[in-house]
Amino acid sequence: MDYSKEYQEKLISAKDAASMVKDNMWIDYAWSANTPVAFDKALAERLDELNEIYLRGGVILWEPEVFKKDPKGEKVVWNSWHAGGPDRNRINKTPGGFYNPLRYSELPRWYRENCKVDIAVIVTPPMDKHGNFNFGLSASHLMAVIEVADKVIIEVNEKMVTGLGGFEHEINIKDVDYVIEGENPEIATLPKGSFGEVDKKVAELIVEEIPNGATLQLGIGGMPNAVGSLIADSDLKDLGVHTEMYVDGFVEMAKRGKLSGAKKNIDRFRQVYGFAAGSKEMYDYIDGNSACMAAPTSYTNDARVIAQLDNFVSINNAVNIDLFGQVSSESSGLKHISGAGGQLDFVLGAYLSKGGKSFICLSSKFMNKKTGKEESRIVPNFEPFSVITAARPNTHWIVTEYGKYNCKGQSTWQRAEGIINLAAPEFRDDLIKEAEKMNIWRRTNKR
Repeated sequence: MDYSKEYQEKLISAKDAASMVKDNMWIDYAWSANTPVAFDKALAERLDELNEIYLRGGVILWEPEVFKKDPKGEKVVWNSWHAGGPDRNRINKTPGGFYNPLRYSELPRWYRENCKVDIAVIVTPPMDKHGNFNFGLSASHLMAVIEVADKVIIEVNEKMVTGLGGFEHEINIKDVDYVIEGENPEIATLPKGSFGEVDKKVAELIVEEIPNGATLQLGIGGMPNAVGSLIADSDLKDLGVHTEMYVDGFVEMAKRGKLSGAKKNIDRFRQVYGFAAGSKEMYDYIDGNSACMAAPTSYTNDARVIAQLDNFVSINNAVNIDLFGQVSSESSGLKHISGAGGQLDFVLGAYLSKGGKSFICLSSKFMNKKTGKEESRIVPNFEPFSVITAARPNTHWIVTEYGKYNCKGQSTWQRAEGIINLAAPEFRDDLIKEAEKMNIWRRTNKR
């Protein structure tokens, strides 16, 4: 079959693609580094002609042109599956940004069973000799989006990497309605999370719990990157990867020979991930690398799949933890920060794994920029409207720079004592007083 002929027949300008957008349409902006650029720019130039449109996407790595053209959120309603910086600003500072609460593992199914997509636009590398467009850095939920979209538009960027699969990681030209050739900008990167002494101490406490042959999931941020750096310098070997987000820490481990995947019960020798966001070095590592396996989040984040991997270790961040062991990772009061993502899926899956452990890590305190005072991240009660990401029955290990505590099976008074011991010393007396008021502190507890 002559794929190049079909390609040329479907090739249009970004301006022509954007002209298809009508009022009240739902447009999917793909995900993270696969967010459209040329289409977005052309659509921004048309906003004066439109009254209101609805966009979906998530983990945006730069501010879209449609946001800049509509800074007050009067025409473009952004619906985010998980917030990066630009998503967060849109949600917190305008009436044109909202978060869609959903476990990331559920996203492909949700699209297939419930969703209306008028136009889906996805950035990919150029078509290969078989007529396929690879999804690059994000398998995620993109195949499900394509399956339900009325119109599928591929925006080609010659600089997008090829992420080998897996499954649900590419689309054939026969299933594409239109193709745009963009201006080939550099693929947006995500700054590598720097880490300090607190992060390093937390990482040291976690790495002590990781056996040879474990399979790892790392979240985003300084602490998971600190874990990756310490593992790279450790004597650990034959580690595997099965993660929602591929982060720079994995590249450091791989280049130091720590990631063989030989002990994985499934997908042996493959580093499985749902999407990737990070440095140019990481993108170059993924590009065409058969050791990496892109897969939809209905697979990467499925607790039933995770549970099949012995000695699974999940490492994620939190904003606050209360004295019951409830985890808040998405918001601080009404201020939206990120999203549910796959945290609960990996907390559950890791515990179901033979020898598995999930770690929720956080610094014991932070500086409140509004008050200029340090505050505890371990609290008796969350700030009103803060979202609970992992309920107390699900919490396994909690780690701060002051230690680690296994919550599983512990009573409320045992949890209170164990969690207060993880708080900064200057806050512990006040936390004990609050625990007494909450009737979760025994007189026999140490004071």
